[in-house]
Amino acid sequence: MSAHFSLRRSLLATLALSSIAFPVFAGNSKTIFYITPGLDLPFWRTLGMGVASIAANNGYQYKVLDSTNSDAKQSANIEQAIREQAAGIVLSPTDSKSAQAVLELTSRARIPVVIADIGSNGGEFVSYVKSDNYRGAFTVGEIVAAALKEKRLSNPQFALCTIALSRKNGQDRTNGFLDAMKEAGYTNMVALRQMQSYTREETYQFVKEILRDHPKVAALFIEVDKPTLGALAALKDLRKLKEVIVGSYDGIPEFVDHLKSGNLVAVGMQQPFLMGTQSAEILIGAIHGRKQAKQVMVPVLNATSKNIAEWLPVAEKTVFGAEKSLPAKER
Repeated sequence: MSAHFSLRRSLLATLALSSIAFPVFAGNSKTIFYITPGLDLPFWRTLGMGVASIAANNGYQYKVLDSTNSDAKQSANIEQAIREQAAGIVLSPTDSKSAQAVLELTSRARIPVVIADIGSNGGEFVSYVKSDNYRGAFTVGEIVAAALKEKRLSNPQFALCTIALSRKNGQDRTNGFLDAMKEAGYTNMVALRQMQSYTREETYQFVKEILRDHPKVAALFIEVDKPTLGALAALKDLRKLKEVIVGSYDGIPEFVDHLKSGNLVAVGMQQPFLMGTQSAEILIGAIHGRKQAKQVMVPVLNATSKNIAEWLPVAEKTVFGAEKSLPAKER
């Protein structure tokens, strides 16, 4: 049985039993909008590519609007989609609180919305398509803890660079990693920094500051892909690349070599392309008045130096997606 088929079967098995029927939108629009927190991150670009592929296959036009991690810009994007009479919206919110506010607008406009990845604190939406962020981060934590045990360190220090903890996925990743470390007997977390700009430069600075204040830090968990490259660059400049154990989340092509070299011990790779295709399929079903599962859980690939070769054929499409088509200098 192929790895792709197994993942597909696993995905279908995780469909929630509860379902919702969304009212058929009365307009004549044939455009599906994807509203994303920030196209600067590969994850969101690849998720959008998944949405676009399903939209095209079903005769819909596709339009992506970038919220640039701004609640105000997100609201403006929602208002634009409403003005243009969107047939439906796939929304990856800037955070879970802001999502509830904009869902009031789409509900009044009777435009169906599927939430992809970040989640909402409330509001009316068709379905929530998410990764099992808790379990994925828990597994990364287990692998990081096992690597620490091999070093035979006594109560080692560790630190996290997280996504915003106002996001449900940020809460799940952080709690999953911390619970795994706790189960392994490691509770000495000395620093937690929340990202705001989600750039390499931001996390580069975070890691330099953490190691300056806590030079004995033995492990790091970085919760986003491109910022992880900033963390690795900081460790290299500090000459600690082979001393500090690093676990990460999400996935980009550059991670393959870092896993093989041991710079990364584990990566919880979400499958954004698959999340995008599932979100769009659910949305189109809702547009036509068909009942949809209230929640869909997309599997996370837990990649390590030992299994990256096995997962690579799947990851190149469902994880890396659009990034594989870009020259390295543009990633």
